[in-house]
Order: sequence, then structure tokens, then C-alpha cells
Amino acid sequence: MKAFRFAPVFALLISLPTHAATVAMEDQSQSQLHPTASPVSATFQPPQESQLPDNAYGKLVRQGYALFVDTKRLAPQFVGNGLNCSNCQLDQGRLANSAPLWGAYPMYPAYRKKNDKVNTFADRLQGCFQFSMNGGTPPAADSPEITALSVYAYWLASKAPLGVELPGRGYPEVAPPAKGYSLARGAEVYKDQCAVCHGGEGQGQKGGDSYVMPPLWGKDSYNWGAGMHRFNTAASFIKHNMPLGKGGSLSDEQAWDVAAYLNSHERPQDPRLIGGSVEKTRVKFRANDGVNLYGQTVEGVLIGQGIR
Repeated sequence: MKAFRFAPVFALLISLPTHAATVAMEDQSQSQLHPTASPVSATFQPPQESQLPDNAYGKLVRQGYALFVDTKRLAPQFVGNGLNCSNCQLDQGRLANSAPLWGAYPMYPAYRKKNDKVNTFADRLQGCFQFSMNGGTPPAADSPEITALSVYAYWLASKAPLGVELPGRGYPEVAPPAKGYSLARGAEVYKDQCAVCHGGEGQGQKGGDSYVMPPLWGKDSYNWGAGMHRFNTAASFIKHNMPLGKGGSLSDEQAWDVAAYLNSHERPQDPRLIGGSVEKTRVKFRANDGVNLYGQTVEGVLIGQGIR
């Protein structure tokens, strides 16, 4: 039997450029679908808990589920604010148009502009801990926390096609208002539609020591490195999911206005802060990174100074 010859192919591979920055690539982690919401009836339906086997796999899925909905309590060493995974992916990571886990898991590995590399799903989860939950150093890729969350996501996506953008994935894009956003209008939308749950000062609501409604700014909210600080991302989430149980009730303009308003308030600093400089951090990490106020001055106040 002849031996296979890999040397020429290997030589070709190692001669190719390896730096991601030298290759123009789309952000594969972002949805390329037409920017419209998908009705629940038209979207993929993940399995139900009753379908879980009573074995080690089923036990790990349940552990991942518990961690997903109760992250702050079960993994306090990796959560520096008051949020849980389920605050950004609603209905236990199941809800279409709310970045459901079943729509995300089959699309990784994927290139992300945010860190200019191909990310595994574990990398993506680590980013959530670092930015959305302001957790400092995230759990290791092979940690019990990342393993359990990955297995839970895999189970939800277990009947989904691999590498196919399913309707309902991510937060469907909402076009910016033709005349621009308004912080003043956003303040009115917030007062009328959001404050009843999230508080007049964005502080959220607590039941005991835990938040039952997440804070939207301040020390216990997501930090300036989280994707939700971008108006376009927050507007898309808000339009399709807020007010809770009434997704789709706000106009595109209202979604943009209130997204801008809540992201004009201070929150924990971007952990990638360069040399204590907001401006250097803005230049390096905010180029072509959506619409945001980080590093800009609004009414004489520099946005992005961070809060502890």
C-alpha cells in the first residue's frame, strides 16, 4: 500500500499569509439575512426539556441551562455586574430574533471583526463573560462553565443544520431614522415604556440580592466593550423584544432613540482600555464598529469614562 504524500500540500499551506489583518473579511458572526424579523411559527423549534435523556449528557445540559439563567449566582467569580446570560438571549436562549443559542451555535467557528480572528463558540462565550457581564478574566475554554454552556447550546441546536443562517438568528437589523436619533425623544420613550421595569435611573429591579429586571446603565450593567453599547445593536434588540412581551410595538425611530438614550449613560469601562486613554481606545476599537457615543463629548461631558 502506497504511503500518502502530504509534504507538497503542507508546504503550500505554510507559505500562505496567516495574519487575519491582511485579509479583508466580513464579520461572519453577524447575520447576513434580510433585516426583517421572523415570525415564531416560521422559525426553528429547539427540543424540549422532556426530551432530554436521563444520563450524563442530560445532566450536563441541565447544568448549562441552570448556569445560563442564573449566571450571577452560580458563577459569581466570572460575573462583575448584575446580569445573567438570559438577559440578552431571552426565553432561556430559545426566543427567535433574540440571538437564540440554536441560531448561534451552528455558525461557529466564525471570523469576528471585534478581535480580528476566527472564534470558536467557546471564544464567543468568553467574550460574553468579559464584556456583557463585565467579569474580568473569563473562564477557560475547557472550564466547567464554558463546557456546560456549550453543551446546553449544542442541545438546543442539535436538530439545526450546520453552517446555515436560520430565520430568527441574532437581532434583525433595524434601519436608522432618516433624520437621525434623538436623546431627548429617547428619554421620553424610556420614561413611558421602560422605566416601569428598569427603573427611572436605569438601575433595574431587585428581588433580594438578585436582579429580576436588569440594570441598563451604571456599575451593574454591561461595560463599554459589550456589543449592546452600539445603538444599532441595542435598537435591534429593543425593537424585536421590548417592552417585555410586547416586542414589535415600538417604531424603528423609538427603538433607535431609546437605544441612544440608555447608551449615553456611564457604565463600567471597556476592559481593553489602552493606557488609561478613552481616545486611544476609541480609535483602536471603535472604527467601523456601529453607532455609539464612546469617546465623544455630549453636553460638555466625555462619554466612556467608566464607572465602578
